[in-house]
Amino acid sequence: MILKNAKLYGQDGRWDIHIEVGTIQTIKPAADTGQSSNNNDVIDLNGKIVLPPYVEPHIHLDYVLTAGTPRWSQSGSVFEGIEIWSERKQLINESKQDIKDRALKAIKMQLQHGIQHVRTHVDVGDPELKGLKALLEVKEEIKPWLDLQIVAFPQEGLYTKPDAEELLVKALEMGADVVGGIPHYELTREDGVRSVIRALELANKYDKLVDIHCDEIDDDQSRYLEVLAGEALKLGMGDRVTASHTTAMASYSNAYTYKLFQTLKKAGIHFVALPKANLHLQGRFDSHPVRRGLTRVKEMLAEGINVSFGLDSIMDPWYPLGNGDLMSVVDVGLHACHMTDFNHIVKALDLITTNGAKALGLKGEYGVKEGNQANLIVIDADDEYEAIRTQAPVLYSIRNGEVIVETKPVETTMNVSIF
Repeated sequence: MILKNAKLYGQDGRWDIHIEVGTIQTIKPAADTGQSSNNNDVIDLNGKIVLPPYVEPHIHLDYVLTAGTPRWSQSGSVFEGIEIWSERKQLINESKQDIKDRALKAIKMQLQHGIQHVRTHVDVGDPELKGLKALLEVKEEIKPWLDLQIVAFPQEGLYTKPDAEELLVKALEMGADVVGGIPHYELTREDGVRSVIRALELANKYDKLVDIHCDEIDDDQSRYLEVLAGEALKLGMGDRVTASHTTAMASYSNAYTYKLFQTLKKAGIHFVALPKANLHLQGRFDSHPVRRGLTRVKEMLAEGINVSFGLDSIMDPWYPLGNGDLMSVVDVGLHACHMTDFNHIVKALDLITTNGAKALGLKGEYGVKEGNQANLIVIDADDEYEAIRTQAPVLYSIRNGEVIVETKPVETTMNVSIF
């Protein structure tokens, strides 16, 4: 296969990408490769942008498509979402196959939007671990088209129930890739600190990554992030650690945040911001002014701290919308974070590609480079600014040199004489 006249993301000029046996063989300045009668594998992109596949660094595939069962959230808060999910587990005896079916529907949405790498959190508070078993099977079944990382996530806390820690350990031994946690939901601050330390201990013991739901609250005294970063720094494992949400940071004083940033930079941990979900969930206890509920994305990026964007939910008790489209997350996030200046706009696709890849530990195997697997997408724009302005759709998603998704551009006819 030859992708002819490609615009490489972040680079000038046009390029020809030669793919053979599932690998990117060469990337050279565009030439007149032509399309002979015996070669039907030349696609002329006419300057459309080629970039690595989108990365979804934070989703809950065991929760998808459950909004309204057993009831809709009235407050829209994180805590009511947890309450509804707990009620659902008691009232609805869902089979492993039911969970798989819902997850696969969501994955189909993600594939259609150019996502090929996903990190999903899975609730491991169920004694039967049905959600984990379902997602472990899904992980193997979808491997030809999408890479799935599974976070063992104690949704209701690690020390709120007698068997929670035991179930987390069992989930890791069954094959979960990442240790999760939710310290701000523990019964006491001390338990929250203990849960963070335990997560890092387990990650070292089982050679896993770490991704903590950290300080997802509007409380300026919720400061588990400093514990997570400090412990990661001491253990020298910052590159394996991700802090998700961290919405309390928006309420921290600037003086405290300055001190915190010094630790974050030394530790080298990753961050995932969830613009759509947290704009919906946060500020629910405010009257006016209502807080935006997002972590300090712009400030962290300026300090060289790795931040990526994720969706978080697709129609579940925490977020009633969502369709797997990360481009819409970027659009909302740039507005909410006051990042609509030109420089942030033209680099915004980093937030759903390379930055997320770093958090997932993909490293050298990710990217449109000679010698890498031919995993890439083509979007319907010929420059980075227009890609964001128009929320350019994915035209092709290519996996191991094969087109797995192709979308025809929308064609509009104007029946207006002035034009």
